[in-house]
Amino acid sequence: MPSASTRAAATHASADTRLAPGTPGHRRMSLALFAAGLAAFTLLYSTQALLPAISADFGATASAASWTVSAATGALALCVLPLSALSERFGRRTLMTASLSVAVALALLVPLAPNLESLVVLRALQGAALAGLPASAMAYLAEEVRPKALIGAIGLFVAGNSIGGMSGRIVSGWVAQLWGWRAGLAAVGLLSLACAVAFRALLPKARHFTPGTLNPKALARTVRTHLSDPLLMRLYAIGALFMTVFGAVYTVIGYRLVEAPFSLPQGVIGSIFLVYLVGTVSSAAAGKLVGRLGRRGALYLAVSTTAAGLLLSLADALPAVLAGLVLITAGFFAGHAVASSSVSRTAKTGRAQASALYQSAYYLGSSAGGTLGAVAFHAGGWAGTVLIGLVAVLGVVSITLYGTHSARVEARRLRPATA
Repeated sequence: MPSASTRAAATHASADTRLAPGTPGHRRMSLALFAAGLAAFTLLYSTQALLPAISADFGATASAASWTVSAATGALALCVLPLSALSERFGRRTLMTASLSVAVALALLVPLAPNLESLVVLRALQGAALAGLPASAMAYLAEEVRPKALIGAIGLFVAGNSIGGMSGRIVSGWVAQLWGWRAGLAAVGLLSLACAVAFRALLPKARHFTPGTLNPKALARTVRTHLSDPLLMRLYAIGALFMTVFGAVYTVIGYRLVEAPFSLPQGVIGSIFLVYLVGTVSSAAAGKLVGRLGRRGALYLAVSTTAAGLLLSLADALPAVLAGLVLITAGFFAGHAVASSSVSRTAKTGRAQASALYQSAYYLGSSAGGTLGAVAFHAGGWAGTVLIGLVAVLGVVSITLYGTHSARVEARRLRPATA
């Protein structure tokens, strides 16, 4: 006979109306947010694989052209918090739909930019529009998915990011090789339009969302609460540092591969982003990693993998560079999935704001990484970019070690009271 506690747990599980794995609603939600994540990363980094072609067309340096990426990620970082507040009032589903719609509309205008300055402005507007998606998606999952399935659901959303980052760069790279970078960006816009339509058609209506009021003072209090939480602050810093590595590497890698000794054409450079498939696997497996190694153990594994990839990429042999990119990508996506899902689980109130602060830190890291990586590449070649990445990796290790030490001190402090 099952015990009383077992029967109570079973009763609670059956009464939980949130989405559970294997149900039709969960499958629709997974596909919808996968499509949203795909569109978001496709649009956000649409110019990254095309930077050498954009530089050549406008006569711009790598650091100047990199602003077509950094402006988008920087604008997203600045706008994600205020837009997350709108999601508390008008709903996650509504804001995600509006965010994708505006970003796709801008994507159809981006190929028409007459000069680098207007291209940067359009990309900044696109990043600001996309700011309504990531934090709202994390809050939607935290409210609509059962807790035990949360890391897996967020991992799948991040997997959509990785597929979007890969497919957008591959499509734009090959189209650009045939018809120029403007045609490549137009193809990305059409791909994202299809994803936005699928997202809206598939995403289930929110059943556990309670509308709030737009209260700036309450928002400020919530933000202060999150910023005073040591664990959340460590998670924000970890997300920013991981993204600094990723932004630096993938903003500059095209410039390295187009030069000797590689001298690869644009289409082949775009195909290099097939390594994003590794990120799809590692982010989706983040839940299992945490189950086996714990959160900090998973972060140690992710950061070690990233560092190994950076060092391996220093070789002047294409197979070694590709292997390095595989390790960097796997480590980054695993670390990001662990950190972002930990934010959602740690925040008990104001989840949208907690996720928004993480996204702000994350995309500020991307913006800083892209700019610093390009400047370092101009000054010291690929070794300079790798140095930027290794410094960021050291920061993740230091923060994680500090978190481990703090947890042990807290456990020792509580032990006598428990005894």
